Amino acid sequence: MKKKLLALLLSATCVISMLSGCGDKPAASNTPGGDTNTTTSTATTTTNTSSGDVSTVVILYPGEETDSMANFVNNQLNPRLAEEVGIKVEFIYKGWDQYWEQKDIMLAANQVVDLYWDGLPDLSSMVNKSQCQPLDQLIAENCPDMLKVIPESQLAGGVVDGVQYGIPSAYAPSSCMYQLVCVREDVLEGVGMSDIKTADDLKAFATKAKEQYPELNGPADIIFKPLTRNFADEQYTWCAYGDSVVYGENTRKAYDYFETEAFKKVAQFNQSMYNDGLYKDELTTNYNERDSRMQQGTYLWVEGSLGKENEIISSVRSNDPNATLKSYLLNPSADKYITACGGEVLCVPYSAANPAGAMKFLNWLYKSQENYLFCLYGPEGENYDIVDGRIALKDPAFEGYFYEWMFRNANYTMFTSDVSEDFIKTYEEWDDNAKTSDVIAFHFDNSNVKEIETAITEVINLRMTPIECGYVDFETSYPAALEELKAAGIDEYVAEVQRQLDEYFAANGYQH
Repeated sequence: MKKKLLALLLSATCVISMLSGCGDKPAASNTPGGDTNTTTSTATTTTNTSSGDVSTVVILYPGEETDSMANFVNNQLNPRLAEEVGIKVEFIYKGWDQYWEQKDIMLAANQVVDLYWDGLPDLSSMVNKSQCQPLDQLIAENCPDMLKVIPESQLAGGVVDGVQYGIPSAYAPSSCMYQLVCVREDVLEGVGMSDIKTADDLKAFATKAKEQYPELNGPADIIFKPLTRNFADEQYTWCAYGDSVVYGENTRKAYDYFETEAFKKVAQFNQSMYNDGLYKDELTTNYNERDSRMQQGTYLWVEGSLGKENEIISSVRSNDPNATLKSYLLNPSADKYITACGGEVLCVPYSAANPAGAMKFLNWLYKSQENYLFCLYGPEGENYDIVDGRIALKDPAFEGYFYEWMFRNANYTMFTSDVSEDFIKTYEEWDDNAKTSDVIAFHFDNSNVKEIETAITEVINLRMTPIECGYVDFETSYPAALEELKAAGIDEYVAEVQRQLDEYFAANGYQH
């Protein structure tokens, strides 16, 4: 175990990604993969065309550029934007393994970026870092069409202290986001199983798959949030920086996540998976590669979200043509909550040279379903046709251009022809019986506890994350790790979260 811990401490990928916020970062399945890592743009430029002045909107974008994406932007998207809006877009691509670190560095250095994406639960931290500017006036002046399809209730998730700092862009069914498990359904059926409802089911699946499919590599992910749902007595919603503090939806209190019984059971379950040879070291040492592992076609499961199976299936099938995927909700009888943790947010930093242009781009994208689909798939008739209200791709391996999850909107959603009617029905009804989280619009302000936050984050990175992953022995490691977390100030930190929650509820009440 000491050798394993040393290996973990030498690896930065796990601890960085595990603490990047409540909303897990989306799969790289639709990442425009390619060799070029960065397209640089250091200033907004204006060019003259027959249609008048065209200003540049610089977009920081996760993933890597491909020739097909560059061709689409330069030869199809930008000519339309220039003609219809008077703008063009340029991208700064940053690979998934460095996106968040590079974003922080670039914005701290005031590099010109007009628009960027991140997870909605991190918004308050981004505000405190001065990474996003107020958008109220910009939206009012430039986004009349966007406001028709993103309702006020959705926009409220991007408000901090009465100011609109971000645009929560994933307007779609969202309860239990990142509490699902996306599994290889063909392998599940192959081992004689038909359902996944509990952590025990997952372990049984992994055990049988190891015996009957020795060529496969086992799970791709330690899925700590779905497992938390499985083991918790109430719904926990992460409500502070990273994964340190949870809000109990029934008890209506804030808790140190690492002192909950659910955490202890997650850690012990994951340790048992390691002890039984069902997890491989890479799940912890290279945690951030979990989605790319799943897409290799040789792994059993990864943390899911509603529809993730449809988002990544083409990548999986490029490696295993017979693969099928399905997402399961652990502890399915428990309440489902709509929280900010499933959301994406679009922000304009203070370093933006063309903030109005960024808003004009978003307004154009959301102006019509035709514009929306154009950004995702290009011109109708080229890569796809619309047949009976479905997207019929001419090449099933085509993954589109812009990330659908980054701009998802229920008013414009159109499924591809290979998506089953059963899934569409499930998708449309997913939130019917869901509850709205008490803290859906709560944003924690860490300004009073920044030093404590830094201290506890270090302990979580080095001590609690390996325990959570099951990578080190729980019984011998947990007591000392908890003592260090206490010494770093976790109790004071949780008390500050609770104080702000009390103020928030006094002003806004409870949601359920």
